[in-house]
Order: sequence, then C-alpha cells, then structure tokens
Amino acid sequence: MSFPANLPARAGVGFKPQHFRDVIAAPQPIGFFEVHAENYMGAGGPPHAQLGALRERYALSIHGVGLSIGSMQPLDRDHLARLKRVCDRYQPESFSEHLAWSSHDGIYFNDLLPLPYTPQTLTRVAEHIDEVQSALGRTMLLENPSSYVRLADSTIPEVDFIAEVSRRTGCGLLLDINNVFVSAKNNGTEPLAYLNSFPLGRVKEIHLGGHHEDADDTGAPLLIDDHGAPVADAVWTLYRHVIARTGPLPTLVEWDNDIPDWQTLHAQALAAQTILTAAAQASAA
Repeated sequence: MSFPANLPARAGVGFKPQHFRDVIAAPQPIGFFEVHAENYMGAGGPPHAQLGALRERYALSIHGVGLSIGSMQPLDRDHLARLKRVCDRYQPESFSEHLAWSSHDGIYFNDLLPLPYTPQTLTRVAEHIDEVQSALGRTMLLENPSSYVRLADSTIPEVDFIAEVSRRTGCGLLLDINNVFVSAKNNGTEPLAYLNSFPLGRVKEIHLGGHHEDADDTGAPLLIDDHGAPVADAVWTLYRHVIARTGPLPTLVEWDNDIPDWQTLHAQALAAQTILTAAAQASAA
C-alpha cells in the first residue's frame, strides 16, 4: 500500500468549474484544491481538461461521496474500479470518504445517511475500508458525519467508533468541524467536548463549511449541513481551538451550494490561512 505525499498544511478550497478561468489566470495563494471523485468518472471532456490543468499547478485532494462505506451490503465493485481509475490518473495527495451509507440494492440516494454505532457495524466499516485501501493501493481518510437524530441502536459513542475504525484499519481521519457543530447543536451535546475527545493525532485534514439554520416539525432549531454559506463564527472558534492543539493541518473550505464568486470563496480560504499561519508562528516562537 502506498503512502502518497501529504497535502501541504495550508488552506484549500473545493474546485468549481465556474472558477476555472479566475484560478488559471494567475497563481493563487491556495494550498490545494479538492474535487468530488464522482464528477470525474467519465473518460474525458471538459471536466478532465480542467482538472488536468489544475493538477499541473496545485496539490489535489479527491473526496468520495458514493462508496457507501457504512452500508451492511458489499461495496459496489464497479464504482470502486472507477474510483481507482480517477486516483491512478491524478495521483492525489489525499483521498477521503464519509462515515455514512448512501446506496441499497443498487439504488443510490442523494444523501449521506447515518448508521448505528454497534460492534457489528464497526466490523463492517473496517472491512470496507480495508477493501478500499487494498483496491486503491493507498491509505484513505474517513470523515466524521453530520447528524440530525440519534439512532437508538447505537451502543458505541461516535468518537470511540471512529477511533477504533482508524486503529483497526490504519486509515487517517478527516475532521469536519462544521459537522461537529451541526451534530452537537441538533442533538443537544457540546461540540468542544466532542473535539477534546477526538483522536486528533490521527487527523490528516480538516473541513470547514457553512450551514443553514432551520426548524424541525416542533419548531425546535435544526441546523442543516448544506455547504451553502460562509463558515459560521462559532465554527471558526472551534477551528482555532483545534489548530492550537494540533498545529497547522491541511484545511479545506467547502462551498457546494449557492456558490459565490471566486473572490468570496478565496477570502474564506485566506481567513483559514491566517489562523494556520498564526499557529505556525506560535509553535516556532
């Protein structure tokens, strides 16, 4: 199994085709770009032409959304083969997927669905990650989910579940701090307590993103992880807390809905970079 070069410990953003001309027009102070693997599983065309040009200039993170790591059913071998072709073609510095399931009996759902944290699902998730890492010939990062309900069948705390999966498989972790905040607010827990118990030594990448404030059927507040807004002040605060403990880590700003112009997205990355730079200076002092 190969261990690809790490992403730079700098701020990056998700690549959007509408930003391509702005990005290519001049060198950008961006550490890396992330793309969703499923958008590049075709053979060619403009998506690959753009990504090829981007890859020549910047480090790359490939993020999967369709493997259904948390499903109790077998992984889709055809999907895994397509994913391998994308990774072999672009040799990203990082590949990551979600702790979730999104398919059943060959039907793909447009969502990342929760799974119960039990010994049975822990064993199955670990088996799936082992299969993915063996097929790709590289380590992967596992991302913590955003959640809206607690599953009654769960018997293992989420942090303990994630830590044990990483221990068994050797996979790294992708810590999505917006997901932590959204889940904590929806389920009445404390995001700081979650982060303080998270296995930060296994974290190789961080995600930041925006969320939408809504209400459930009873009128109670409900946060939706929609990646359609700037990073919230509370999430920036949690991010500073994490980086103060870990030191600089590759940090991605996600913005997938109501996508702004390049300057607005770039400004979010610069805000993350300011925090990373301050942490690097503090550790060197």
